[in-house]
Amino acid sequence: MMKIWGLIFTICLVSSCKNDVKKSSEESNDLTTEINTIEKKPTLFGFDTDEFTVAHDTIKYGDSFGELMTDNKVDYPKIVKLSSDFRDTFDVRKIRVGKPYTILKSKDTTEKAEVFIYQNDLVNYTVVDFRDSVNAYTKKRKVSFKDKEVAGVIENGSSLSLVFDEQGVDYAVTHDFANIYAWTVDFVGLQEGDSFKVLYKEKYVNDTIYAGSEEIEAAYFNHAGKEFYAFAYENDSLKSLTDYFDDEANNLRRTFLRMPVEYGRLSSKYNLRRRIRYYGNRVRPHRGTDYAARVGTPILATADGIVSESTRKGGNGRYVKIRHNSTYSTQYLHMKKQKVRQGDRVKQGDVIGWVGMTGNTSGPHVCYRFWKNGRQVDPLREELPQAEPLAETLQPDYFDYIDPLKRQIDCIAYPVKIEEEPEQKADEVVMND
Repeated sequence: MMKIWGLIFTICLVSSCKNDVKKSSEESNDLTTEINTIEKKPTLFGFDTDEFTVAHDTIKYGDSFGELMTDNKVDYPKIVKLSSDFRDTFDVRKIRVGKPYTILKSKDTTEKAEVFIYQNDLVNYTVVDFRDSVNAYTKKRKVSFKDKEVAGVIENGSSLSLVFDEQGVDYAVTHDFANIYAWTVDFVGLQEGDSFKVLYKEKYVNDTIYAGSEEIEAAYFNHAGKEFYAFAYENDSLKSLTDYFDDEANNLRRTFLRMPVEYGRLSSKYNLRRRIRYYGNRVRPHRGTDYAARVGTPILATADGIVSESTRKGGNGRYVKIRHNSTYSTQYLHMKKQKVRQGDRVKQGDVIGWVGMTGNTSGPHVCYRFWKNGRQVDPLREELPQAEPLAETLQPDYFDYIDPLKRQIDCIAYPVKIEEEPEQKADEVVMND
């Protein structure tokens, strides 16, 4: 009999398990297409389409904003004024190939462009108004939100990313989930039967066009029989920053991430007497911790800091070094490409480059080096400080806030074990009592 685990992704707007949990849909402004409820006139990005000739297109390779506008009969001084006075709102040098745009032209014989609308993404757009004096501003389409509940079980040979990906869940959700538990769960050591639950919202334009996901509201992870709850919490005393705390108000964040790649495999530990194949199997100190991953895998800053080096040198290949404070620094070797430059300030979890094979390496990986007081040490043996728990004065409000979320998480159903009956052979005889 073949046993198959199926992942069930439960999607509920209302369920009997969470009748006491009321979710509200949030809205920003403006739809791409809408109907004026008073005059019943068709509008586009808030403009009356009856007043213009409408043209839709996308930015193509080789296009420049100046040429697009001059081709559509916009006066050159207006283009110069836009590029100089409204650079913070719309930088004409940064239009990207493939981005859609709309031009609203005058209805006379000149068909002169009067309004240019650039769609930054599915939700945000920029309006450049050439009528009278030049003006530019950004707006948002109307967005609706749908609650999502996700539950899954890790099977033998699978991984967290594979479990999410096979079900078509947005990678951003997987990324957020891994970040939440990056300090408390070693994803390299997941076990069969580990399970998770997630609550989050998906964004839709016009209630039908998927526009991404919001940050995870609440999560649960059972790893090796140990339970980890996580609840997003924002408070003025936290300087309007959202952080994740467990069901006892402990902060899940740590000073440093456990590893610089989300799903890499620990391939070589810090070892001062390691024999290195690349050097003829001779004993040479290995002061780094290697994580094998595919070429192009994002490399993450394991803590906040300032980039002290971003260069290429000898056997290190392309690398980035970050100074976190007077005590700690980290280094990331063999990159395919760096994303940051010397002097850049980075936050924990920021992408600083991508896994490669530059320098002396026999395979794609990131060599993670860790300095404490100017000396390289083994990060896996270091007792790193934890983030402070939620202040006691905030805890009563926090526990009231998470109570309905915790009950909702607890009620999400796990995958159901399905058994397939074997096919009956042709020569089998079924006997009745």
